[in-house]
Amino acid sequence: MSFVATDDEIAVALLDLAARRGVGKSFCPSEVARALAEDWRPLMPDVRRVAAGLPLVATQRGTLVDPLTARGPIRLAQDPG
Repeated sequence: MSFVATDDEIAVALLDLAARRGVGKSFCPSEVARALAEDWRPLMPDVRRVAAGLPLVATQRGTLVDPLTARGPIRLAQDPG
């Protein structure tokens, strides 16, 4: 059975990792999913969904993207604005 993280748990983990990295440093959303569950892949859609509602920016190959619609790997970082 897969672990189900709450939106609040995901948000705390996302914001914590973003703060630890600092402004201008990005991370892969899978880092958060891996920290929350051994079977982390099923959490990825929720991690992206929660990230979209937080003060984070998503990029793909250096271009800003929507984490909900971007296909393929993305990076997340604190919103510098």
